[in-house]
Amino acid sequence: MSDWYQRYLVETGRAATLWLLVGFVTTYAVTRWVTLRIRSRAAQEEPGQSGVKDVYIGGVHVHHQVWGILLVLVTGLLEFRFTPPSPWQELLAALFGAGAALALDEFALWLHLQDVYWTAEGRKSIDAVMVAGVVGVALLASASPFGVDPSSVAAQGLVATSLGVVVHIGYTVVCLLKGKIATGLIGLPIPFVALVGAIRLATPTSFWARRFYSDHKLHRATERFGPTYRARRERLRDFISGSRHR
Repeated sequence: MSDWYQRYLVETGRAATLWLLVGFVTTYAVTRWVTLRIRSRAAQEEPGQSGVKDVYIGGVHVHHQVWGILLVLVTGLLEFRFTPPSPWQELLAALFGAGAALALDEFALWLHLQDVYWTAEGRKSIDAVMVAGVVGVALLASASPFGVDPSSVAAQGLVATSLGVVVHIGYTVVCLLKGKIATGLIGLPIPFVALVGAIRLATPTSFWARRFYSDHKLHRATERFGPTYRARRERLRDFISGSRHR
């Protein structure tokens, strides 16, 4: 087992990404469990006897995104300053993943600058976590951040590879302009995803739909992203978050 780990993960430079994902997924799961427990206890008006409770410092509720941001900053600083070898690099990666999970679980609070964790707006945090998880898995599979294998530069030449990157970024931008933020971000390391998103209908409220769609096509987009589509998305969010939307 140790030989396999050394050969396929450490020597290929993917060990840190694996431990980053482990830290990310584990911390997110524990964080959701803790927040659901706190909410359940508050709804039932149970006395705060448990050690699972919100953190207050000086009467101020310190959200877990604060600890996540601090953890990301500290681990990033240590990595850039010391660039430690294995296994310290993997340890920093796991802590970085943990910090990223704590921060992204409250992504909606960054966006709205208010506590919207349990509201409809707060479910944007679940989207952020899903995108980060998929991008992490893609990077673990050795995908390039821009969908180009570094070895292809030598095989195809710099000009051909650069042209491929420009084309890839081009249809990724189209995907984003069509209102498919998650698809576009996931599509950066996985080109096929962004290409499909760029080809298919835009969301009816997107810049692309408002600027380029006729009334007929806008009506098709509205039907495509109607109640059935939203219900499927909410079910996926419920599964990832471990809770039901209210």
